[in-house]
Amino acid sequence: MKIYLVRHGQCDSNVIGRFNFVDEDINETGVKQAEDLREKIKSIDYDVVISSPLLRAKHTAEIINVNNKEIITDDRLQERIHGSLEGTSCSLVDRDEQWNYYSEKRFGTAEMTKELCDRVKDFLDELKTKDYDSVLIVAHSGVSKAFYVYFNGVPKDGKLLELGIKNAEIKEYTL
Repeated sequence: MKIYLVRHGQCDSNVIGRFNFVDEDINETGVKQAEDLREKIKSIDYDVVISSPLLRAKHTAEIINVNNKEIITDDRLQERIHGSLEGTSCSLVDRDEQWNYYSEKRFGTAEMTKELCDRVKDFLDELKTKDYDSVLIVAHSGVSKAFYVYFNGVPKDGKLLELGIKNAEIKEYTL
């Protein structure tokens, strides 16, 4: 099964470096990024779109769904749950430590990196049981880091911060 993983278009929190609000929509730049990506996706024959339930991902999915396929949402694809960090500046935490798979340090009530990776692993393991040839998935930077871990393993140093994909970027995997 081919998987095409897309990160949602830009939202204001991405620009100012803030832990995203749960249901923040993409901004004008994000809409343009999604429209540009739609052109690239025209050549991909996908069976279904599976999106994070968060507005910025769903809106991106609607824009890029050039084949007008069914869009299914799955809670396991939502961004890392930031808990008490929600809405605060990303500069307030040690992001390398926060995105270290092996770290046991808690950052407020935020979901641990390993917990996020386990949630995404559960999604991908279940996806293996489905009868799709090709799936377009729209999610978030944190989810893209968990995809990296699923397909490539955890880096020796456990650092995942720089392994996510950019806004409206697409990455292909084979499941």
